[in-house]
Amino acid sequence: MAVFYNQATLSYNNTTVSSNIVTGTIVDVLSASKTAVSEEYSAGEVLTYAVSLVNSGTAPLTGITVTDDLGAYTFGAGTLVPLTYKTGSVKYFLDGVLQPAPTVTAGDTLVIGGITVPAEGNAMIIYQASANEYAPAASGSAITNTATVSGQGVTDITVSATVPTADEAVLSVSKSLSPDEVSANGQLTYTFVIQNTGNTAETGAVLRDTFDPILNDITVTADGTVLTAADYTYDETTGEFATAEGAFTVPAATFTQDTAKGTYTITPGMTVLTVTGTI
Repeated sequence: MAVFYNQATLSYNNTTVSSNIVTGTIVDVLSASKTAVSEEYSAGEVLTYAVSLVNSGTAPLTGITVTDDLGAYTFGAGTLVPLTYKTGSVKYFLDGVLQPAPTVTAGDTLVIGGITVPAEGNAMIIYQASANEYAPAASGSAITNTATVSGQGVTDITVSATVPTADEAVLSVSKSLSPDEVSANGQLTYTFVIQNTGNTAETGAVLRDTFDPILNDITVTADGTVLTAADYTYDETTGEFATAEGAFTVPAATFTQDTAKGTYTITPGMTVLTVTGTI
């Protein structure tokens, strides 16, 4: 709501007098809100946003533009943009009815133009963007995405949505054998490398395997430390092996931002388990 003031002057016989000051208000008929459909994000994940426009006036509003900053933030003397618009993802609805695609210009900002909001009606614009190499991923991080709604005859409206990073562990495991040729009654070692590309350590992972040929008199280590019998179960008649929950921890990944480019690199957290026995 904008307030305006006005005053008149009257001139006569080389004399000027001023009137009283009148005050008026301009009531905005356009309102806007922005919602992030996605509750959290991980690196590379596609996020969905919705901008809602409501016209409480009795005349349609035309030529409305929505300009989205794609989460831009200051980095050093420059600006980084952590979201990349997903081409062709814009959907435009008037009073709930899908319309032909509006004009879209995508770069460091996303500009959606040619929007009409019907009299006493609403427009909804839905679009997607993916978290790119400039998106922070450490625990506690977030992307705040701001859109500005503008057009002739309306006051600019700024709306934002904040999406936090997903605090989670993301594990993968690889297995190797040494030696790859072993004689009968020889010793064999299985090595399991467990990596975590997530931002949270994992303490409850359980590793299971069934050894064939069956191993006897096994020794189990986690990052070089010998595990006790309480840390795993093993059946020498079936070869079934499983670690106990909490027997090992896979640390969180570390996220490093390049001081010149601003891009993030991920160094996975890692735990190495070995099982050694004779066949």
